[in-house]
Amino acid sequence: MNKKVGLQDLGFKDYKETWDYQELLFQNIVDAKIKNRREGTTLETPNHFLFVEHPHVYTLGKSGDITNLLVDEKALEEKGATFYKINRGGDITYHGPGQVVGYPILDLDNFFTDIHKYLRFLEEMVIRTLAEYGLQAERSEGETGVWLDVGTPFARKICAMGVRASRWVTMHGFALNVNTDLGYFDLMIPCGIKDKAVTSLNVELGQKQVDMEEVKKKLLHHFQVLFDAELVREKTEV
Repeated sequence: MNKKVGLQDLGFKDYKETWDYQELLFQNIVDAKIKNRREGTTLETPNHFLFVEHPHVYTLGKSGDITNLLVDEKALEEKGATFYKINRGGDITYHGPGQVVGYPILDLDNFFTDIHKYLRFLEEMVIRTLAEYGLQAERSEGETGVWLDVGTPFARKICAMGVRASRWVTMHGFALNVNTDLGYFDLMIPCGIKDKAVTSLNVELGQKQVDMEEVKKKLLHHFQVLFDAELVREKTEV
């Protein structure tokens, strides 16, 4: 089993370009697995972890409801935002500046073959990171992602998650609101969940800006511990 994970920080990049790049990495892993099975080869399957920050964009998962986007295409253009219907699970999500987005593209055969456990580990990575900032984040039963004040009238979501998996290979991932303009969430019903607020790390800490590079380092530390992975910096190909 290959527990090395190639780390790439793509910086500020268009959503569709990044999605295409994810698909390329994802398919390369799947192709290697198919070749191993059909031809009896023992090709080592790679793993990747992409960090990225996107321009304003709304994405709708394959089981999502388009009515959860509350504005039309013209209104999106006026807000400088784009929209994509994509192939992950979950409903509608917003990505934008000030948000740490992470896309682990892993062959879970290298770690464990359990999608439920995979999602819980991603949540735990974020929960442990937020704990380092003095925030007691938690899960909300039946609602993937990371929340604050679950079970109270003040429940609010700070990190959304949605993944795709095929042949135990993952793509898509998580979006942690760090310095995010929360006004963009008013244009949708986040993840299709009505009457629950959205928040960000800088709002919770009462700071204008939180160091996003520091947040990434903390996330990676907890990812390595939870997945027993070895991170290796890779040259960005896009």
